[in-house]
Amino acid sequence: MHRLPVFAAQLKEDLAQAMRLNLNRRYWGSFQVDSVEFSRLDGTEPRARWLNFAAPAGDIAFSLERKVLLAVLNFRYGRAKSDGALDDTAVKVTATEDRLAVVLGQQLAGTLAGRIEANLPRPDKTEDTPDDGKQHDFHAEPGAQPAAGTWIISVTVSDHDTGGKPPLVGRFSFALDKHLMTSVLHGLSPERDNARRAPQASAPLATRLQVNLKGILVTKEVMLGNLFDMQIGDVIPISMHRADVLLDDSRLFTAAVSEHKGKICLTSFEDVE
Repeated sequence: MHRLPVFAAQLKEDLAQAMRLNLNRRYWGSFQVDSVEFSRLDGTEPRARWLNFAAPAGDIAFSLERKVLLAVLNFRYGRAKSDGALDDTAVKVTATEDRLAVVLGQQLAGTLAGRIEANLPRPDKTEDTPDDGKQHDFHAEPGAQPAAGTWIISVTVSDHDTGGKPPLVGRFSFALDKHLMTSVLHGLSPERDNARRAPQASAPLATRLQVNLKGILVTKEVMLGNLFDMQIGDVIPISMHRADVLLDDSRLFTAAVSEHKGKICLTSFEDVE
């Protein structure tokens, strides 16, 4: 379980990127992901509304704080900015709000399922799940409050673009069934890390060994007196010949000096005779 923060960090980056996509920015606006944390329900949590999404490898339950949902709704339809002091209990529930909750749940649960799938070794990936970074097409069903002991991923989000009103801070949560939680842990296992490193370790040494080459573009001998007489703005005439390329202090190559898109480059390498 000590590796769960690794998955949380990966998911945080995935969610942040997903919310910045042009399509999703129509919903999330200036919201940002502040934290992602794993925990287990102890049965004393307040009742919340949950939606259930069937993933290829298990079920994901999703719950979104209503104040966040209302802020997204207002942004989506060009209404007022987010307001952290808004009393969401005073706002009537609408069918539009219900539909938006499903859309957001599909977006976010798809991102979570994609992260779980990406971490699994390739033989363990489900055949009916594309491994091309696309989100899964989930169908939402009303869900019940998860039982005590269920693993929960809590995501804290905030919107500080409130037009002078208090910033809005809220959260949404995912509940994972046993199958998905097993997949999360399997994707984080040390054996999985070894599998990731294996292709790199088996590559030829010449493709893995890095060396630092130093190029000397120009050298010029001047008299010491002339050096002391130099002032800012003086021009030193030089002739540009082939550059010497050194590994540490060993001269290995000569190279032609050229310009490419505003950068000085070395090309046409030749062995030193």
